[in-house]
Amino acid sequence: MPDAAVPLKTKGLGQTRRTDAWWTQPAAIFVALVAFIIYATWAAFQNGHYRAPAGVEDPPYISPFYAPDLTTIIPGWTWSPAFLILWIPAGFRLTCYFCRRCYYRGLLADPPGCAVGEPRGTGYRGETGFWAFNNLHRYFLYFALILVCFHWIDVWHALHWQGRLGIGVGSVVIAADAFCLTMYVFSCHALRHLVGGNLDAFSTAPAGSLRLSLWRFITRLNEHHGLWFWISLFMVGLADVYVRCVSMGLIRDLNTWGIG
Repeated sequence: MPDAAVPLKTKGLGQTRRTDAWWTQPAAIFVALVAFIIYATWAAFQNGHYRAPAGVEDPPYISPFYAPDLTTIIPGWTWSPAFLILWIPAGFRLTCYFCRRCYYRGLLADPPGCAVGEPRGTGYRGETGFWAFNNLHRYFLYFALILVCFHWIDVWHALHWQGRLGIGVGSVVIAADAFCLTMYVFSCHALRHLVGGNLDAFSTAPAGSLRLSLWRFITRLNEHHGLWFWISLFMVGLADVYVRCVSMGLIRDLNTWGIG
């Protein structure tokens, strides 16, 4: 057993007595988050190729980075439509409890792992000062729930074109993105607290039986919240890549409408 008089964590970034490959997880998180941030930023600034297939009237597919397209109700907007909507998923994810853990470890090395030295040393103050903005997570949740509804509306559009019911590869991709986003949002810690986690007793609360059932359901989802974070992050990126490639003519969408 290690000598109890010798601290398991010493000062200095990466200083530790751990002998396992502790650095693999924060390194993987760093690569995944940085890659997504770079791609999402690039895609948001493109201001084009976010609807597919190209060359058809009212194309059924829209990139989730641009959905809903608020330029239809904001005349004269010339910048990328993504700027009108991306602040919602960005704010929701940035303040997400699981995401905080990820970027604290992977991007800020604060700390990079349990019993591993970090760059700022001692003086932990929690999420105060600048980091107090994370308290906005509960408010971003309300916007995220609205966004989920719009994503399912996009699924409906992805199954219809010019009044005809059909399905394509893009329909499946967009539906998968909407499902993964739904699972991520509905497994949220803040939603679990909202529906019943803040109660002392369900038996005396208004609609207590219903709230208990919702709380139990969301609790089961919440056990896999981190998994849905990563899957939904991957799917939203994949959906944008797919719609963009179809719109640019790099790939052809297989669909029952015969367009592409």
